[in-house]
Amino acid sequence: MILRLLFLALLFSATLQAATPQEITAQLQAGDKRALANAEAYAKANPKNAEAWTLLTRARVMQGKSEAAVTAGEKAVTLAPNSAQAQFWLGNAYGNRIGEVGMISKMSMAPKLRDAFEKTVALDPNNLDARSALLQFYLQAPSAIGGGKDKALVQAREIGKRDAARGHMARAQIQLAEKDNAGALKSYEAAYAAKPSDAGIRLALGIGYQQANRFNDAFRHFRAWITQDAAAGAAWYQLGRTSVLSGQNLEEGITALQKYLKLPRMANEPANQHAYYRLGQLYAKAGKKAEARTAFQSALKLDPAFKEPKAELAKL
Repeated sequence: MILRLLFLALLFSATLQAATPQEITAQLQAGDKRALANAEAYAKANPKNAEAWTLLTRARVMQGKSEAAVTAGEKAVTLAPNSAQAQFWLGNAYGNRIGEVGMISKMSMAPKLRDAFEKTVALDPNNLDARSALLQFYLQAPSAIGGGKDKALVQAREIGKRDAARGHMARAQIQLAEKDNAGALKSYEAAYAAKPSDAGIRLALGIGYQQANRFNDAFRHFRAWITQDAAAGAAWYQLGRTSVLSGQNLEEGITALQKYLKLPRMANEPANQHAYYRLGQLYAKAGKKAEARTAFQSALKLDPAFKEPKAELAKL
């Protein structure tokens, strides 16, 4: 009797602790790794619930489990073919998986990816992430499987109708595909004017200045960003990188990279080994060989296969 009561108590406790869809969504938005286990449990407990499979698809995508994400996504759209979210996350699953398979599989998977995002946009015209994904597909895919610049331009216009800044960024992607770097830089500037607080736009514009060898503009841009947000790691890193590329303001660049290495890493920021590599380059340019050697060795300690610091060490 005692064992039976204990079993029931444990079962009741597990039921109480099961995450809700809202909690799983919040975990996914926060990058909480518990989201995957909770999504797996929720889908197992609700095998005919499309939302459960959509959440599981999203969780698997975000954890890099692309093959399993495709399986979950296909289950979700089978249960709810008219769910924009199910189609969207299936498209993302295909997008991740397509980079892992051979050419024959890529050719068969690409139309599925396109269809998922086209269905997303048909069901939810305001899903700009899906429109951006379609734009990339149309730019990169051959016409035989539905690619085409004219289709990409349509998406850029539709994005611009709904969000001016993102529309300019979409236009920049097309211009870069056309090798129109000057036009892309103007589009970045227009995007920044429309939404100056957007970190992604700020980063793209600053890198655009670097690529155009407009180093004074790049320095000014990243300094202004740091003045407004001293915790912006990307701005500190790119300020240092601008010093490397230009050979100017070496001490400022060294200070910037030292600051970057003290900040916590955010998603999509360069790993510390890259910062040490850039720092080593600046020390070398400044004639500080001992400091350069230490920085390159620090990069290699974090990533022994990093070729560039090895080559730089050989020059010292």
